Amino acid sequence: MFLAFMVGSAGSGKSMLTAALAEYLLEKEQDVCIVNLDPGVLNTPYNPDVDVRTYVSVEDIQEEYGLGPNGALVMASDLVANYIEDIREEIEDIGAEYVIIDTPGQLELFAFRASGPFIVREISRDPKVIVYLVDAPFSANPLNFVSTLYLSVAVYTRILEPQVYVLSKVDLLDEDTRERILGWFEDFDMLEADVEGSVRDESLIIARSIVDGLRGIDIFSELIPVSAKTGEGLPLLSAALTRVFTGGEEILEG
Repeated sequence: MFLAFMVGSAGSGKSMLTAALAEYLLEKEQDVCIVNLDPGVLNTPYNPDVDVRTYVSVEDIQEEYGLGPNGALVMASDLVANYIEDIREEIEDIGAEYVIIDTPGQLELFAFRASGPFIVREISRDPKVIVYLVDAPFSANPLNFVSTLYLSVAVYTRILEPQVYVLSKVDLLDEDTRERILGWFEDFDMLEADVEGSVRDESLIIARSIVDGLRGIDIFSELIPVSAKTGEGLPLLSAALTRVFTGGEEILEG
């Protein structure tokens, strides 16, 4: 069994990519289990096989503890850890080869609270990977791109699992902007030069320091352009996951 956690900032397209990747794998005749770990989501673009909302209700928490929406969502996300054995048993009973896990919309609820790393660790002992979504429209600004990579490093230090980087929603970019972002990922000198060309205040000093730090971190292998809407990049993402999980190569078709 292989587990892929969809992780990224709010609005980066985690749920849509979960649905698209699951559909792609099913078309390739792979067994897939979809897990929803977001207790606060109202609707999903997929039918989850395992749904944390079965165990934790944000509305019930609001009523019982007199919390507002944000406080109840934080508490609900933490309470998920109490049901990790039940969630694990559900996943194991399904017995799928691939488990795609959609994480909460707010990244901090999953990555930066104690419950998140605990859930990743305890949900299974089988191989895992973090699919980190880089929001393409947001990252078209070089300073935003630096911030996104910096955040991804923070996630890595918390969870300590391999990361596959996806440039999500590429269908919303023109070709020049898309190639520019991919170029930044491959060449931090180019990224730094574009940051210098777009920033004139004290944030430039901080951005330079962050880029220098990123140069010394060996977790940035490739940035895969993907569109959940058009299906572009899903074969490349599937192949990247295969390499991480098995150390092998997947033959790309079409």
